[in-house]
Amino acid sequence: MDSLKRLTPFFAVAAQLQPADMGALAAAGFRCVINNRPDNEGEGQPSSEAMRAAALASGLDYHYLPVVSGQISDADVSAFSQLLNQVRGPVLAFCRTGTRSSSLWALSEAHHLDPLALLSAARKQGYDLTGLAPRLEQRWQNAPLNVPQPNTRPTQRYDVVVVGGGAAGCAVTASLLRRAPQLRIAVIEPRDQHYYQPGWTLVGAGIFDRARTERPMARCIPQGAQWIRAAVAGFEADEQRVVLEDGNRVGYRALIVCPGLSLNWDAVEGLKETLGKNGVTSNYQFELAPYTWQLVQNLRRGRALFTQPPMPIKCAGAPQKALYLSCDWWRKEGVLKDIEVEFCTAGAVLFGVSTFVPPLMKYVERYNAQLNFNTTLSAVDGPGRKAWFKQVDAAGNSQTIEKSFDFLHAVPAQCAPEFIRQSPLANADGWVEADHETLRHPRYGNIFSLGDVCAAPNAKTAAAVRKQAPVVAENVIAVLAGKGPQALYDGYGSCPLTVERGKVVLAEFGYGGKLLPTFPLDPAVPRRMAWELKVKMMPSIYFDLMLRGREWLAEPRHLPHEPLPVEAPAACNFEKETGQ
Repeated sequence: MDSLKRLTPFFAVAAQLQPADMGALAAAGFRCVINNRPDNEGEGQPSSEAMRAAALASGLDYHYLPVVSGQISDADVSAFSQLLNQVRGPVLAFCRTGTRSSSLWALSEAHHLDPLALLSAARKQGYDLTGLAPRLEQRWQNAPLNVPQPNTRPTQRYDVVVVGGGAAGCAVTASLLRRAPQLRIAVIEPRDQHYYQPGWTLVGAGIFDRARTERPMARCIPQGAQWIRAAVAGFEADEQRVVLEDGNRVGYRALIVCPGLSLNWDAVEGLKETLGKNGVTSNYQFELAPYTWQLVQNLRRGRALFTQPPMPIKCAGAPQKALYLSCDWWRKEGVLKDIEVEFCTAGAVLFGVSTFVPPLMKYVERYNAQLNFNTTLSAVDGPGRKAWFKQVDAAGNSQTIEKSFDFLHAVPAQCAPEFIRQSPLANADGWVEADHETLRHPRYGNIFSLGDVCAAPNAKTAAAVRKQAPVVAENVIAVLAGKGPQALYDGYGSCPLTVERGKVVLAEFGYGGKLLPTFPLDPAVPRRMAWELKVKMMPSIYFDLMLRGREWLAEPRHLPHEPLPVEAPAACNFEKETGQ
């Protein structure tokens, strides 16, 4: 409930809540909860009925008033206003990020409160509602509600709009500003915190403290860019506009799409309900990685299951990193002989680049781990300590097998966010289409993508972003200058496979599994040097170099013809291009 923001003493808003939050809200003095998020809007979202049951069980009134992201109508405002007049306070309203609920509150209060006061109250809590100013002013002046609202044109326009403030969004923004500091760039990101996700495997092994992997988003958005703290609802690519969840539009000359991907916990029956208890954990979630380490320390005998879902996923090596580091601890504690370890992967091989399979197999054998290929987790009974898997044999025949467990490290299925999958930018599988070398969209010449959501067939790792960001930055600048893309991405990705404490197999490769080692050493050999790089240097390289545009060993290749533009493009003339 860190996202709770009080707009008045009696009304607060929050980002997506969970049923477990209802008790805390009641204890904090709230008497009513309003859910403004439609069911099935996003992965991992609890249903309204589940929220209602939890609220009522905690003695809270509950109301479901769903509003479609980006389409707050006057009828929605009227219904919200009527509801506020009926309910007991204090009231908490929530949606995906709190923006919709804040917008509804401001619009419902504008008939008797100064719009400037409403905007100021929202701004103090981190919500920029300036795009609502015309509607607020109209309601303040008691204008008829049926007057068309000016919410179908851009309220702001930038040279470059970046969707996503994760590793890809911050890195490419920094790379752009390093080359052309005069560009007007906006980063659209709803989250308050930025995470160094590669560190979570080390948190789950007791090597990193969780706080080391987290920083405020405000510290990570590059200086010189404007942070729009909002969620994206969709794209109007033909009009060169991004639609925000409150209905506002943001215009652009070039668009970079990199919101990351979504973890689909619901793909495995019963998994979401038992995460963080009953011996079920996952290093793929910030809050759960410390629980992984707790379980590892407490397990002295029994069965430990590690799973990997179908590709693509973030860092394909992370599921087995959890296995290696856990087994290494159990081995040093002298209890590994009493623990039955199994790795259940939906894939047909241990690792996708064959060069690295032999050294990894030596550690599989050292830890006496059983490999179960073509085996996908399908259901979990946490209290019963049972898991079910769909297993496919060489002939294509499938069967469901049951396994008991004392420890289960589960990795969820992963996909592009819903607003990407339903957009004109997506391919048939839901990822943002992109040329594999230039990372430009094949149908929209001023749109680029990088990071986990990009459809290029590279490994989805932060190391890939380190090489992609300069490519996209140079190509965006070229396109803004009226030229074609010239920088090329070779598919580089890196997976530092932590096979034991103190040793890492530094797997670096590009498209087609081509080896692309940074250092002139045999990459298949586990090395102490690679461990020092992973544990001691990479967090600083990430936060202090990559996110600040300092491109360490990341110079892109270029096409042999048409040299890069000498001069960066001028920033757009806001008044001229928008008519404002």
